[in-house]
Amino acid sequence: MKKALEIGRLLRANTTGCVVGCRVTELDAPEFGGMVRIPLAAGQFIYGLIYDIHIDDDGLVRQLVTSENISEEIILDNRVNRNVPAEISVLFIGHEQAGKVSHLMPPRPPLTLDQIFTCSQEEVCRFTSAGRMGYFRHILRASDLPLGELLAAHLQQTGACHKSCGDAQWGQKAAQELITLLRDDYNTLMNVLNAIADV
Repeated sequence: MKKALEIGRLLRANTTGCVVGCRVTELDAPEFGGMVRIPLAAGQFIYGLIYDIHIDDDGLVRQLVTSENISEEIILDNRVNRNVPAEISVLFIGHEQAGKVSHLMPPRPPLTLDQIFTCSQEEVCRFTSAGRMGYFRHILRASDLPLGELLAAHLQQTGACHKSCGDAQWGQKAAQELITLLRDDYNTLMNVLNAIADV
């Protein structure tokens, strides 16, 4: 994560997360486990974590995949010129209001067609170092997500941001906090630790 980039616009949202539409050609910016922000009114932002990237098909794609010898021009035309968006699912992990970061749920969901941006390294460091990593509880509560892989991807990306910002110990502190939070859930703890060990 270097600087903030617009990756798409909001399709639908609720109080815990949202789905964003993104052109397939812009899929190099958002990453599984990456942090994003949605600006609201002046000085207000919602922060989230990408937990799924979904690319739908349509009738033409279904026909093309059964064809032999698809030319490169047809593939590029389908990816660049057609309006089939990729859908990015985001779990809300906190918000910011008047310069103060909070790891509580945002007071209201964003509205359709709101823009969504990747977080810069500085934004990632500022959000994740505020408080006592309370945003982890939102991730751990979402039992239908691939928790181990999501946390491993998040820790890897965020740890790199903190190293760039001068805090090489953030990853160890985050892992210790996760161990503390999951001490009564051995199965989930082992799943998370095994995924983190692969990073």
